[in-house]
Amino acid sequence: MPLIPEEPQIHESAQGPRATPASGRTAPTPRPVPGPRPAAPSRPGRPGPLRPAPPMQRTPRDTATAKPGPAGPAAAATATPQIQLIPASADGALDAAEEAVDLLLESGRAPGDVLVITTGEPHPWAAHELSFGEASYWAQHDAGDDVFYTDAVAVSRAASRPVVVVAVNGGSDADAAKALPLAHTRASALLIVCGDPQQINSVLGAGV
Repeated sequence: MPLIPEEPQIHESAQGPRATPASGRTAPTPRPVPGPRPAAPSRPGRPGPLRPAPPMQRTPRDTATAKPGPAGPAAAATATPQIQLIPASADGALDAAEEAVDLLLESGRAPGDVLVITTGEPHPWAAHELSFGEASYWAQHDAGDDVFYTDAVAVSRAASRPVVVVAVNGGSDADAAKALPLAHTRASALLIVCGDPQQINSVLGAGV
C-alpha cells in the first residue's frame, strides 16, 4: 500500500523539476542581452581612427629633418672680418704694410691668402708686373698662389681673400673712402689698415 503514494510523489517530483526549468527558460528570455553586442561594430570603428594617426607622426618627422637645412646657411652669412689698425704716416704706410705681410707669412699664412691695396702710388711689384701688360698681371691674381698687390682704382676687380692689407700711402680722401669699404668687403677673415688713424676713422668710423 505505501508504494502507491510513493509513485505519485515520484511523478510529482519529476514533474516539478520539469516545470521549473520551463519557468526558468522563460526567465532567461532576457538572454537577448547578447543582442546588444551589435554595439561591437563600434570596435572596428575605433581601430580606423587609430590607423591614420601614425601617418600624422611621420609628417612632423619629415619637417624636423628639413629644419637643420636652413640653419647651416644662416651661420655662414654672419661671418665678418676682424679689423686691425697700424698707425703710420703716408710715407711709412707702405713699409708698415710690408712688415704686416711678413708677419702674416711667418705666422703660417699662405701667400695666396693675402691681398695688398695701396691708395697712393702702386706697390713696386705691381708697377713692375703691369709693365708686361694687364693680362699677365691679372693672370697672377687669378692663380691665387702668391701675395697680390693692387691699387685703389682696380680693387673692385680683385677677388676676396682671407686677409687684406691696406696701405693708405697717399691719394685723396675720396680714394681712401672708396678703397677702405671695398677692402672690407674683400677680406673674409682679417683687414689690416696702415695709415693715419684720424683719416681712417673718418672713412670707416671710430669703431675701426
